[in-house]
Amino acid sequence: MKRITLLAAATAAIVTAALALPAAAVAAPSPSHSAASGSGSAVPAHLTNLSHLDFLLGDVPLLPQVAGHTTYRQDAEPTARAPWVYADRQPDGSFTRVGGGPITDVAKGWYAQGAFDADDISRAAVVYLRDWKQNGTASSRESAYELLRSLTYLQTDSGPNAGNVVLWQQSDGTLNPSAIPVELPDPSDSAESFWLARTVWALGEGYAGFRDADPQFAGFLADRLGLALGALGRQSLAKYGTTTTANGVTVPGWLISGSASPTAEAVLGLSAYSAAAPGDQAARTALARYSEGIAKLASGGVGQWPFGALLPEANSPTFWHAWGAMQPAALTAAAQTLGDPSLQKAATTDLAQFTAQLLTSGGPDNGWTPTPADRTQIAYGVDSRVEGLVAAADATGAGGLAALAGAQAAWFFGANPAGTPAYDPATGVCVDGIASDGTVNRNCGAESAIHTQLTMLALDAHPAIARTATALTRTTTADGLQVIEAESGRLTGAASVVTPASAWTGSANWSGGAYVAANAGSTVTIDLPAGHSASRLLPIADLGPGDPTTGLPAGSGSTRWTAQLGRLSVPLGSTANVRAGATQGSGASPVFLLPQTLTLAVTASTGSITAHVSGTAKLDAVLVQPIVSHLALAGASSLDLYVNATKLPVPQRLSTTVPVTVTRFDSAGRQVGAAQTVGPRGLVAVEPGGFTTVVPR
Repeated sequence: MKRITLLAAATAAIVTAALALPAAAVAAPSPSHSAASGSGSAVPAHLTNLSHLDFLLGDVPLLPQVAGHTTYRQDAEPTARAPWVYADRQPDGSFTRVGGGPITDVAKGWYAQGAFDADDISRAAVVYLRDWKQNGTASSRESAYELLRSLTYLQTDSGPNAGNVVLWQQSDGTLNPSAIPVELPDPSDSAESFWLARTVWALGEGYAGFRDADPQFAGFLADRLGLALGALGRQSLAKYGTTTTANGVTVPGWLISGSASPTAEAVLGLSAYSAAAPGDQAARTALARYSEGIAKLASGGVGQWPFGALLPEANSPTFWHAWGAMQPAALTAAAQTLGDPSLQKAATTDLAQFTAQLLTSGGPDNGWTPTPADRTQIAYGVDSRVEGLVAAADATGAGGLAALAGAQAAWFFGANPAGTPAYDPATGVCVDGIASDGTVNRNCGAESAIHTQLTMLALDAHPAIARTATALTRTTTADGLQVIEAESGRLTGAASVVTPASAWTGSANWSGGAYVAANAGSTVTIDLPAGHSASRLLPIADLGPGDPTTGLPAGSGSTRWTAQLGRLSVPLGSTANVRAGATQGSGASPVFLLPQTLTLAVTASTGSITAHVSGTAKLDAVLVQPIVSHLALAGASSLDLYVNATKLPVPQRLSTTVPVTVTRFDSAGRQVGAAQTVGPRGLVAVEPGGFTTVVPR
């Protein structure tokens, strides 16, 4: 996911959908690579295959006498390597490497953005470093070396922007600090950025990798990491300890670019570096402070949106996105390096509670805003979940997290919305995304290839998880969160449907692109989804103070909710129509679409619910969360996952027709008791806020 603007992180969940469409970039003259994906191919024992990523690598001249840009042994080695950003699949199954944006100079092969970017160079370096460390691959050591030299050339080494990083580079080595369209910061090395954070990630892992193998090069990487930390010290780290208020929520003011996503990737690098260079106090302090900031964005809990997730954006308390969601992996690494169990607790809650709910609701969507609005799924989002689950399982010994990792990694082998493999281990080819309707983008650019291989490296290092993932090739049930729209309801009194000019508010989406404006005495009766199970309900209303610039009024009072059971009206609880103190502040929008959990759940026989408005309300939608959500995966093996949305143990009747093995896990993913054999259609327990797995005996 390319970083476009500071709160393109907020719009990126919408923009990302474009990445799941055929690439718009125009092909420059470049090699073609034939690596057709064979969906019927047998899965090899070794899943990592860097062939396609190798194909993306191109030679890049390190131009001399460019002010502020030098790298290691530039005079002696004037060429390095970098991955082309995109690879368009051709009708014959081959790929053509392309840059970002339209070609602006045919003779020079220049793109409006460039051929290479620091985002992908840094992350590709991490792939090759990990492959070298894990598998001892000599060619990966060489690729990592060349990529790190290329990356540090993009880092500005002197002047007022020293330590920051230029994002784009043309294939002839020319830097492009100001891309078209404009990306912030502009110029790209004028302030901290996603690509500076990723540079820290690569430099940290690079130092750890080369410390003993090539101390001189490692020393250079440490110097450049120090230069990057100097830049961060003038910017986000200088704000350490400050907070702002976004829609009434107190948030940390010292995250990189105001986001936990780039900060987490920097933390991954700082953790690796600090473990290898424990005497560098400046790096250790930065690691501790950034990790603290990430953990402060933990939100919700059992039955409360967003169910324990680590939110990404400090200015958007009702927005989560799967891409760039490395926070659990980063906090796990930091917890190990710093010896801070509070960081591990925040990571584990995200993984054992929120991620379990995410899986049953269809998987790592590009955007919950706060409803699952952008259901495109990409390798970056999947890998972020897998890496966090695997790392935390290793760190805590929680077997439930390993089970969830296998279920999530199965996305690459067919357990995804398209029901088709998203990766071919025989060729190293992946896909660039899967849309909500199952449409597959068969291109395979650098970001997708990088994060696919990061997952494969993790699976190869954990054979039991790999066996689970590769044996689960289709999804047969995903009974998790559902959304019912307020505007679909039957209205009485002074209530009407409003359709804003844009569904996007700046930090969230009006679900379905509309809402109901309801005044005192009005009602809205909404049908529940057919076939729903016993469920918790989370109505969503705008709790903000209104917006005088658009004429959007503030809400007032509260709304009482009831369910109709035959002739009986059953009270479910009430929700606020406005929240005191929920002023916009540093938030991206005055609109504050926060789900509120009703006190009582509805039974499976409940057909509809009714909102009775006192005061004025802007009712958007209702999230329907099953008391026990269910994911079923099948293939050469099978896995059923049952997730409890309450703080009490819940019995669950199985639909199995043969004896199975049942394992219970608590809300931290730790196994509860011994695994048990349960007969056909047996009754099992699901732990409070935890989950139960069912596998063949």
